[in-house]
Amino acid sequence: MDAASHPPSPNLLEIYNRLYTVFGPQHWWPADSPFEVIVGAILAQNTAWKNVEKAITSLKQHAAADAPQILTPEGIHRISEETLSGLIRSSGFYHVKARRLKAFITFLYDACDGTLAQMFSRDSNSLREQLLSVKGLGPETVDAILLYAGNLPYFVVDAYTRRVFSRHGWIAETASYSEIQHFFMERLLPDVRLFNEYHALIVNVSKVFCKTKPDCEQCPLQPFFEQEGKHQYGCVIRY
Repeated sequence: MDAASHPPSPNLLEIYNRLYTVFGPQHWWPADSPFEVIVGAILAQNTAWKNVEKAITSLKQHAAADAPQILTPEGIHRISEETLSGLIRSSGFYHVKARRLKAFITFLYDACDGTLAQMFSRDSNSLREQLLSVKGLGPETVDAILLYAGNLPYFVVDAYTRRVFSRHGWIAETASYSEIQHFFMERLLPDVRLFNEYHALIVNVSKVFCKTKPDCEQCPLQPFFEQEGKHQYGCVIRY
């Protein structure tokens, strides 16, 4: 059974409003520029955000004779992969991530003359497919780039999304990325601000309440449990 047809079907706006009332605006994505968002999205793979912040700070503080501003497309394009690896060491898997950053920059220069404005002016669905073809960029990273850097309405799905919504039985635990994304995008208007906040709120409720051993009694989604019938910890727990 896919995510879109998995019962019961929740009112996603009611869930969003509940989370927004409790947590307020999340101010995602924290960055000074769209390009910084893209770099952060690539560096965020398989690491904590605090490690990404350290890497971003390192890039901002570094200056080279041939590329004074490193945290720009031109800056990343000019510096060596070895130098880049050293600067992003705190993000983990830094050699792999340096190659991925370089791969993105190669795409940006080869296909879009090195400019984000040209990249984001393309048909969004075609652009998504092109970004997915860049080595090392998966759907979560690509959709984060499109949503947070390009202001394009693609719902970002991550492990937190799967955890919260599968535990409630709203999606299948085995649902694919595309099935989960479709579950949200067919039920919500294509609103960039809504998608932005919703993803951030899901991350927050998962980190605070829907942990490995969830705190369902204090969870802001607790009122929705009554609609489903309580299970272990108040929701449908699957490990």
